[in-house]
Amino acid sequence: MKKTVCFILLTFTLLNAKEFNTPMKTYMEGLSTEAKAANPSFSGFDAKRGETLFVSKHTGKKGGEMSCTTCHSTNLKNGGQNVNTNKPITALAPSVNPTRLTDVAEVEKWLRRNFNDVFAREGVALEKGDVLTYIINQ
Repeated sequence: MKKTVCFILLTFTLLNAKEFNTPMKTYMEGLSTEAKAANPSFSGFDAKRGETLFVSKHTGKKGGEMSCTTCHSTNLKNGGQNVNTNKPITALAPSVNPTRLTDVAEVEKWLRRNFNDVFAREGVALEKGDVLTYIINQ
């Protein structure tokens, strides 16, 4: 009985495991290498740190207060709306939008653009990795 329960739990965990595709894993490994070079005590990306960064408010490039949730909302399974263009944004959570976080060039472009919009600067490897780890788990 105990083995059966353990097997069921393991199967459920594996079926619900969230992970990046191969190109994105390579990208994340590069971010990890950068983060380790910047801070030798770096021990891995953290979804909780990513969430904190995602919801925190900052003075954006246009001078107003904003966070990632300003456009993406707090529930990443729902769509959002770009506050500058009023264009709709599809759900960010890969669990409901499987095409999210699959194209490295697209991810790099949007990270660069969105960090600049919200933080008025480029994101560092630790921040990018933490935010991506948070999003992949939604």
